[in-house]
Amino acid sequence: MRELQEIRNEIDEVDRQFVELYLRRMGLTGQVAAYKIANGKKVFDKAREQEKLASIQAMVETPFEKKGVRELFEHLMSMSRKRQYQMLLEKGVSQKLPFCPVDELPKENVRIVFQGEEGAYAQMAMQQYFENTTGSYHVRTWRDAMEAIAKGEADYAVLPIENSSAGIVSENYDLLVEYDNCIVGEQIIPIRHCLLGLPESSLDTVTQVYSHPQALMQCGRYLEEHRDWEKHSTINTAGAAKKVQEEAAVHQAAIASSLTADIYGLKILDDDIADNPGNCTRFVIVSGKKMFVRDAGKISICFEIPHASGTLYHMLSHFIFNDLNMNKIESRPLGERNWEYRFFIDFEGNLQDGAVQNALQGLMEEAENLKILGNY
Repeated sequence: MRELQEIRNEIDEVDRQFVELYLRRMGLTGQVAAYKIANGKKVFDKAREQEKLASIQAMVETPFEKKGVRELFEHLMSMSRKRQYQMLLEKGVSQKLPFCPVDELPKENVRIVFQGEEGAYAQMAMQQYFENTTGSYHVRTWRDAMEAIAKGEADYAVLPIENSSAGIVSENYDLLVEYDNCIVGEQIIPIRHCLLGLPESSLDTVTQVYSHPQALMQCGRYLEEHRDWEKHSTINTAGAAKKVQEEAAVHQAAIASSLTADIYGLKILDDDIADNPGNCTRFVIVSGKKMFVRDAGKISICFEIPHASGTLYHMLSHFIFNDLNMNKIESRPLGERNWEYRFFIDFEGNLQDGAVQNALQGLMEEAENLKILGNY
């Protein structure tokens, strides 16, 4: 049996040859990129890569070897493409992004729309984000808010996108894909859920509880302690409070904010009933104009990928290669295609950064239906 150090020395020599061949291969990659730039060809040629991988696998015998060389060359090809995307950017022939940088968002004499009744958490988020909300109004649904932006009836919409306890607001993720609006800001507010009833109501009189499904979910443990109460979903928390006021029944209660208690003349029957005392919701500020402030530091995108092994890994490699920090990844099913998904990613960066542009260039070529949701 050979000595371990002798074997390691031989491995070191093979690795040295690997590095030399890698550098040689990347040099050839540069020549390929130059040709493609000169002839207007796309970097990613899926058919060519699949043909190449198949021919490489045919050079080895065992299933392990076939899988191993395929994975090795997939990485090499991925690195080659990333270098070519860099060269495209350096030559100024990368895809132009339809976003305009601004020094600050226009906030004077603007119309702002939010979903819900007076006192909705979206209204609270709006009031914290905008200094002047005299031009604000509310609509019945989140879709109505996006429609208002799309039709030019409002300059901004305020939409909840995720809660720290209940997770994402999936409908609004889907609306961001459906409408050609973009995120230009965000506002995080603490959520303090209260149980509200008529002035003459008490915990003993309550049998029916109304609120938005997310609020009911966020107060799950509290409601579990009152299993005899019937839970009913409403379109929003403020609407639940308004319903209790209008129907004036002592057995009805709403889960909503303390602000709505003041607005609708209700009594707080129980305070801070959410499962998580640090419960908060992130709202996004949406505009019909594709703009971003020059010092924006977060980008949201979404894309689809082929339903095949390793495809998500290869998409995420663009963030790793360009040293971009991902904050979040979510998936939503594609309604028209079973068991296939659209991925939503938040990452740190600005659309003017070279690393961001390089990563987006790669994603645009290799992913399906990439959409930049906003830089904010």
